[in-house]
Amino acid sequence: MTSREQILARVKSNQPDLKPLPEAVNAVFTAATKASPSCNVEQFRTVLTTIGGTLIEVSGYEEIAAYIQSNYTAGQRVISTIPELSAVTEQGWEDQDPHSYENIDLAILTAHFGVAENAGLWITEALMQQRVVPFICQQLAVVVSKNGILTTMHEAYTHIGNAEYGFGAFIAGPSKTADIEQSLVLGAHGPKGMTVFLI
Repeated sequence: MTSREQILARVKSNQPDLKPLPEAVNAVFTAATKASPSCNVEQFRTVLTTIGGTLIEVSGYEEIAAYIQSNYTAGQRVISTIPELSAVTEQGWEDQDPHSYENIDLAILTAHFGVAENAGLWITEALMQQRVVPFICQQLAVVVSKNGILTTMHEAYTHIGNAEYGFGAFIAGPSKTADIEQSLVLGAHGPKGMTVFLI
């Protein structure tokens, strides 16, 4: 047995017993997850707007298709993993070399759910088709259900639970940095803008 293995074995054999959270903490988490769907949506909207994103409430995919047609021209690359938008988006892009995605103008994906406290959207590789897509496109749009907006990250991790997935990410707003002279720059190393369609 190597010294590394010996150290890890000692650490593993000396773990403290798991203890339940204090009742006060449990009460806070329970109260937070009981927020009404409308309160969750409003908090999600406020946070998303604050971090540079845009929320658009729609009644169906027809409105999203109309938005694409009015904001993007035939020469621009618009891709989606959503079958209902196939009439207004590029076909067969999933089978291309990921290096060819560098000129995608708009990518439209679906999220499993959103989180009100930070406007994060949980998206796994199964919904991305190609994991580079939400990070390489110029503009990112995500469709999420109104009933799929959770209150806190604690609730989000409860939903994820022990689910199996190859890759997943919480995505919140367009890419941003404030490292240089403490000035906020959007679209520094990823999408310049993010639109969330609430359906």
